[in-house]
Amino acid sequence: MLRVTDLTKTYRSGTGSLTVLDHVTFTIEAGTICAVVGPSGSGKTTLLGLCAGLDKATSGQVHLREHELGRMDEDRLAAIRNQHIGFIFQSFQLIPTLTALENVMVPLELRGDRYEDVAERARRLLGEVGLAGRLHHYPSQLSGGEQQRVGIARAFIHKPDILFADEPTGNLDAETGAQVEEILFELNRKEGTTLVIVTHDSELADKCDRTIRLKGGRIANDSLQTDSIPEQTDLKQGVST
Repeated sequence: MLRVTDLTKTYRSGTGSLTVLDHVTFTIEAGTICAVVGPSGSGKTTLLGLCAGLDKATSGQVHLREHELGRMDEDRLAAIRNQHIGFIFQSFQLIPTLTALENVMVPLELRGDRYEDVAERARRLLGEVGLAGRLHHYPSQLSGGEQQRVGIARAFIHKPDILFADEPTGNLDAETGAQVEEILFELNRKEGTTLVIVTHDSELADKCDRTIRLKGGRIANDSLQTDSIPEQTDLKQGVST
């Protein structure tokens, strides 16, 4: 699903240069749930941005399935993201002037899909994450956990091949974060999406199939988990504010 080869990212300024990623190489098979961990400044978020086609590498290659992202212009990259990639953000990134339903519909509306079909899938996904009664609420009327549930539903609406989650529970308290994790893993199992999670949370990383640990812009460790992901609870359970 994802192949990264000798990926390097260097930022240059008038006083010198800073290498954030240094010849990183790995492959992620389809259907894998992979955590990317490491201390602050280790290159985790930079790696995610390069793998998602949000930034250009200094050198090296990123292949998403048969697509080499580094060879594409911004219009083609935008089309690849809309067709194949989903995102979940730490800060939710909901559009404040749109309702929960409208926020979830955005990726497929940008594609030009039929409105009635998009709305039906958005309602179903919001129901699966326990927000069937909050369809017409705006982000300011939702708790942090509820906003992240909307973000998860939006990430899955266009049935992406791969989903990148950047600290998806970082802005939530421990109890709410645990519930959001359960929703994310359960919905991911149903949809069969490859999932890459950048996280500082070791407990969340332990629930993934594989953990890639970065240090100083290099891969310090790459390990498969021996324990399976535990059974998840009902998606519709309540989330704390």
